Amino acid sequence: VVFLDEFKNKDGDPMGVIVQKKDGGFLYTTTDIAAAKYRYETLSADRVLVFSDSRQAQHMQQAWLITRKAGYVPDSFSLEHPFFGMMLGKDGKPFKTRSGGTVKLKDLLDEAVERADKLISERSQELSAEEKAAVVEAVAIGSVKYSDLSKNRTTDYVFDWDNMLTFEGNTAPYMQYAYTRIRSIFNRSQIALSEVEQAQLSITDEKERALAIKLLQFEEALNGVAKDGMPHILCQYLYELAGTFSSFYEACPILNAEESVKNSRLRLAALTAKTLKQGLDLLGIKTVEKM
Repeated sequence: VVFLDEFKNKDGDPMGVIVQKKDGGFLYTTTDIAAAKYRYETLSADRVLVFSDSRQAQHMQQAWLITRKAGYVPDSFSLEHPFFGMMLGKDGKPFKTRSGGTVKLKDLLDEAVERADKLISERSQELSAEEKAAVVEAVAIGSVKYSDLSKNRTTDYVFDWDNMLTFEGNTAPYMQYAYTRIRSIFNRSQIALSEVEQAQLSITDEKERALAIKLLQFEEALNGVAKDGMPHILCQYLYELAGTFSSFYEACPILNAEESVKNSRLRLAALTAKTLKQGLDLLGIKTVEKM
């Protein structure tokens, strides 16, 4: 047992934190101490972020305080505990099954695949069976991930299938479709993305300028995510980028423009596709070439 002066029990005495039980067994505290030591010594990390429910705050503070007092990590080693809110049902209570039990991730993902299959079947008639299967999986799993990551981490949110699996708004299907839409431009033009990477950019239209500026903000968004552990910042950026591209695409003809203008706009389109793909990949969400 480690007695910590920094934490007091109900009698005002230093709180005891059990690290090893009498029978030799270990606890979560033991594991978290070992994990911090491993990340510093073996992984050579200089910063650790552990995401969990806010109710684990005191537990993490105690485990890491013991880790430092034991000399396992130096004071310069950053140990951070970003916490998150709860997933609620439409009734405003913690998300449960109809019978009141805890929802299993496997069941959640199975239902996501079932719903995504129905959604894609209604929209896409020209996909082969193999292509459709890839799209359904990407949309299903991506929707669940994106729904969680696109919300401010610290707030509770309502789990809603209808809002999650839609091609409108800040959702995974909308983002994935935005990417495939750009890919279709290159497919129609029979020009490879690599062919326009060196094209001279010529920014003359206000919509071109807005898109170029939004592309330059990608690094800023990533820094915000890394600094505060807030993935919703990246989701919001990607959503805004897709919207900015849509405005650009409607106002600025690409394939029918003169050669130099076409190549410049194709390069902007290629940079947008690359950024969308990289951003979604960082969120663990797959993109597909056709939808």
